[in-house]
Amino acid sequence: MRDVVDQLEGWWKNGERAALATVVATFRSAPRQPGASMLVGPGGEAVGSVSGGCVEGAVYELGQEVLGNDRPVLQRYGVSDDDAFAVGLTCGGILDVYVEEVSPEAYPEFGRIAEAIRDETPVAVVTVVSGPGERLGKRLIVWEDRVEGTTGSARLDGAATDDARGLLASGRNATITYGTDGQRRGEGLMVFVESFAPPPRMIVFGAIDFAAAVAKMGNFLGFRVTVCDARPVFATASRFPGANEVVVEWPHRYLATEAEEGRIDGRTVLTVLTHDPKFDVPLLEVALRLPEVAYIGAMGSRRTHEDRLERLRERGLTEAEIARMSSPIGLDLGARTPEETAVSIAAEMIAQHWGGAGTRLAEREGPIHA
Repeated sequence: MRDVVDQLEGWWKNGERAALATVVATFRSAPRQPGASMLVGPGGEAVGSVSGGCVEGAVYELGQEVLGNDRPVLQRYGVSDDDAFAVGLTCGGILDVYVEEVSPEAYPEFGRIAEAIRDETPVAVVTVVSGPGERLGKRLIVWEDRVEGTTGSARLDGAATDDARGLLASGRNATITYGTDGQRRGEGLMVFVESFAPPPRMIVFGAIDFAAAVAKMGNFLGFRVTVCDARPVFATASRFPGANEVVVEWPHRYLATEAEEGRIDGRTVLTVLTHDPKFDVPLLEVALRLPEVAYIGAMGSRRTHEDRLERLRERGLTEAEIARMSSPIGLDLGARTPEETAVSIAAEMIAQHWGGAGTRLAEREGPIHA
């Protein structure tokens, strides 16, 4: 919903009715992840995408039906031998799509959710997408310090709130099955938890030409990007238009302070581009000892890499700690320019996040998505 929230909020504020279709579960090679959304507007507009074009026509019709009968629907889309190109996923995947009405009457909490998304205030929405008819569509709005709404069961409210806060902390969406009264090992009721956490952070250390390209790539991928360098002549906002902020500070001091203040988490990625031992060795000593970081990459030649390893060992870092570092940084794409190198670094981050091998898909067999 994050991608379509502005358009949806405009209709909601005008008292108009729209249908919101959300991917709540995927199987096999589904093209979009849970949380992908599409709108059917009050004037027949189609905004957003749930499948990259495979089933949008069918979802559009379902959205119109939901607006006509005021009842939410959970619909599964998969391959159909007779009609695959019309309403199926030709990629072989399966999508579960939940379609509901959004209006001031049907979704009175939406304005507060939209405001939280815009202000980057963490909030999770728990919606009953399958279960007894009278419970379908009921929702909880879970904040870090309070909860609004109900699923129709106090026991389920408690279990879903705990699970939603865990997902919110990691910035993940998920479908969870419970018993109809919230039994964790039960069946009969399914909720979709959609987390709206602040964007994950990317911190780029080293105000060099490669850093500008990496910052731009990080912004494109949805990160909140910080560039940090101790040299004020190079660390300027004008040199890094792709960054959200530019900080003049010794990198290891800045990272240590950010960690102490709780602003580094398991979604944070760190790219060390200085390849100068007086900057990157103290910085990596701090970084490699952080309990949770999504990615730590360090730029440099093979010779720089070997020298860096020796210096880190001299500072007492263990082999397990050193193994957390991707060095030399990036995948082997044959990159030469700063922009190509940024693609190489992003490719390694993505492969590490999703467990990809970084090989050519043409040389593999089996499903594209693990």
